[in-house]
Amino acid sequence: MTDDLGDVRAIRIEDEMRVSYLDYAMSVIVARALPDVRDGLKPVHRRILYTMGEMGLSATSSYRKCAAIVGEVMGKYHPHGDVALYDALVRLAQDFSMRYPLVDGQGNFGSVDGDAAAAMRYTEARLTGIAAEMLADIDKDTVDFEDNYDGTQKQPSVLPAKLPNLLINGSSGIAVGMATNIPPHHLGEIVDATVALIDDPDVTSDDLCQHVRGPDFPTGGTIYRFEQQRNSLTGEHETVDAIRQMYAHGRGRVVMRAQVAFEEAKGDRMAIIVTELPYQVNKAALLEKIADLVKDKRIDGVADLRDESDRDGMRIYIEIKRDFNPHKVLNNLFKHTPMQLAFNMNMLALVDGQPQTLPLKSVLQHYVDHRREIVRRRTEFDLAKARARAHILEGLKIALDNLDAVIQTIRASADVEIARASLMSGFDLSELQAQAILDMRLARLAALERKKIEDEYLQVIQLIAELEDILANPARVLAIIKDELAELKRRYAGDRRTRVADDSSREMTDEDLIADEDVVITISGRGYVKRQPVATYRRQHRGGRGIIGHVTREEDAVDSLLVANTHDWALFFTNRGRVFSAKVHMIPDASRQAKGIPIINLPGVQVEAGELPMATIVLPDFEPGHYLVLATRRGIVKKTPLEQFDRVRSTGIIAITIDQGDELAWVDVSTGDDDIIIATALGKMARFNERDVRPMGRPAGGVIGIRLANRDDYVVGMSVVDPEADLLVLTETGYGKRVKLSEFRTMGRGSQGVRLIALEGRKTGLVAAVQQVTDHDEELLLISAGGQVIRTQTNTINRYSAHARGVIVMRLAEGDRVVGIAAFRPGLAERNGIGDNGAPDAGPGADGGPEAG
Repeated sequence: MTDDLGDVRAIRIEDEMRVSYLDYAMSVIVARALPDVRDGLKPVHRRILYTMGEMGLSATSSYRKCAAIVGEVMGKYHPHGDVALYDALVRLAQDFSMRYPLVDGQGNFGSVDGDAAAAMRYTEARLTGIAAEMLADIDKDTVDFEDNYDGTQKQPSVLPAKLPNLLINGSSGIAVGMATNIPPHHLGEIVDATVALIDDPDVTSDDLCQHVRGPDFPTGGTIYRFEQQRNSLTGEHETVDAIRQMYAHGRGRVVMRAQVAFEEAKGDRMAIIVTELPYQVNKAALLEKIADLVKDKRIDGVADLRDESDRDGMRIYIEIKRDFNPHKVLNNLFKHTPMQLAFNMNMLALVDGQPQTLPLKSVLQHYVDHRREIVRRRTEFDLAKARARAHILEGLKIALDNLDAVIQTIRASADVEIARASLMSGFDLSELQAQAILDMRLARLAALERKKIEDEYLQVIQLIAELEDILANPARVLAIIKDELAELKRRYAGDRRTRVADDSSREMTDEDLIADEDVVITISGRGYVKRQPVATYRRQHRGGRGIIGHVTREEDAVDSLLVANTHDWALFFTNRGRVFSAKVHMIPDASRQAKGIPIINLPGVQVEAGELPMATIVLPDFEPGHYLVLATRRGIVKKTPLEQFDRVRSTGIIAITIDQGDELAWVDVSTGDDDIIIATALGKMARFNERDVRPMGRPAGGVIGIRLANRDDYVVGMSVVDPEADLLVLTETGYGKRVKLSEFRTMGRGSQGVRLIALEGRKTGLVAAVQQVTDHDEELLLISAGGQVIRTQTNTINRYSAHARGVIVMRLAEGDRVVGIAAFRPGLAERNGIGDNGAPDAGPGADGGPEAG
């Protein structure tokens, strides 16, 4: 080789490619794509926050143009393109990307529709309050600084990060041969888990999951804890706790779903309302996707699609065609669109410059170790500063104690240098102390100022002792970390946004937090349902008008009323013979003036279009040995073992096969040897023993319970009765009476029945409802089609014979009619007068009205 070519070596191109590629890969991994486990930031984000802190852009300062911020970061620390730098800044300000935004942006910073941010010359930014916690104490030698790209500036290698930022804001990035994808979490849950780890270093991943329920995405939605996974050994599918597995191994997947509700639309149609989307789903692209699927007929049943989002929140309106099941349409939307997605988590982060996949416990442990180091270095810095101040104050105290001699020494010195040297030699002072004495103003010689110096010295000495104790006691360092975390939780945590479904593995379920109380359930003819505390309705004597208990819409009327406990099961039987179930506490608590919600909105109640609840029963459990007795409008009865209804699918199960022109209307529970009564609108009643009705399976159709002699007659009530009880009979116009059940002999099933009440045409109307009652502390709730409710005691209604008309029990507005009764025994608190809103029992409503005929 010639000397002109310099140092030239012959190497294999494969070796050069390998070395160069590895150098490039490590540069991308360490300096670009992966976050540091300690502060959860990539270099670009760290440099943005540090520069904004240097520029004084705190949460209380004025905004600065983003162009100025980008230029400052690019010129000092980040020698890359301004577009990529601005994109990173924008993401830090997006509340739909960051669970806890670190930048407070002013202007257009993009949207969930995928709109790009405005140009950096138009937008402005500053740090948020929570971002200040990331930079706190950076000026106290808490972190190491390194040279920037050209050696002219110093930049932090990591931020002090009071926040466990890697977990609360997450991170995503693609490096060479690896990628990270960490979901955001709720600050309060991460703080609780960190404190648990500090208190018990041997805590397990499962224990930490008692605090961390799962990811908490800024866009809300729902995630599912359990999912079906295939066992690689047996080949069978099994249910696993996906979230716990994910945190135990540092990688896994969790299913995200949009938050939806059903709403009644015009023309007896239903609409699906989407209010929250899975994380990082583009709303505009989703609407376009749904429209394309409907156009290609891959999704049927969608009549209208529009975006009704505004400044109050997201609202996507999907109207369903009249003859389609909205739940089936929704399931197709989940299957074919991003309304359901899987978030594939991979907690890959840099640990001492090396990429590692970390389980939840390891991430928290690295954060605690980092904060322990920060608190130690901060304490050492404060201690050095306090000792330096104590040293100066000791010199000032010496000068004040020898004031005349010090003044004489200074006056006798030719210049400052000689004065300093004379003080150091004459009073055994250090150079710093001598200089502080020379710099002291004459005003400090006043007696009050001298006292301040002495007080300050005592405070500094106490501070030094406190700081030394912290450094000598590791438990105190951990206590400081816990206190700082608790303060962060108090100030910034907020409410959880993402719901966690099927969270049955937790020791305490949501139901454990539901108050155990009696409530009134009202259901309208169009399927609107709501609940209210029994105490909403104060007691009145018979004949009162009551109060509004349910506001109905046009062409709708209250259909039924029940009293239940919040922990009971409610079984809803529809006009098509199907049954659905839901816990009573899942029915929304609404005011007396509210109409409630469509029953289709209850979890586990996926009724089809045109399917309405006709009979409802509430049960504390599904105890074997009992039966459900069902009755239809045309007098058909059937009984089925109760345990066949303990597992009702969300799509419902068949309860009875109903003939055309008939509909299921009543359900009750029996023991297998009870009497059953069936009452009709024309005042007939049949009583028979349930042994006459053999047990049948759910799909069976039943047998005749009462024969209707008149074509216009129909069943208005069925009940399993106690032979010693009374029957309360109410007519449509509010007349009613109690009659002893013993007045009616037991007959065989299938009779035409006997007279129950004397009806007098328009004055009484038809029989509206029948209810078994007793005298023992029992109360009644009566409701009209217009939503009027009266609460009264059973013993205010007198007994009459089967041939009597009865008395006015409830006075109604013109055109209104009685539709239902519910009997119940109030709780102890109500029997003692608590729960009536402090009001005494109402006085007589109209007890002077017409009596028995």
